[in-house]
Amino acid sequence: MSIKLVNIGFGNIVNANRIISVVSPESAPIKRIIQEARDGGRLIDATYGRRTRAVIITDSDHVVLCAVQPETVGQRLLGSKDDDSLD
Repeated sequence: MSIKLVNIGFGNIVNANRIISVVSPESAPIKRIIQEARDGGRLIDATYGRRTRAVIITDSDHVVLCAVQPETVGQRLLGSKDDDSLD
């Protein structure tokens, strides 16, 4: 299995194979997930001080905050999945 990487903005890259979901940070359950990850030392803030627009949840229970829209991250993920046909 090869490593697929996805750009989440500002030069930050996440392993696409480890991503479970990409969600909006607006709902109360997601805000709780963010706070629990912060308290547990599993939060990665990749926003560079900008507004959080997407929350990436990984299979290792890490939570990544990013400043690009969830739709943008999703499109970038789909683009990295399409690269499989080039192997």
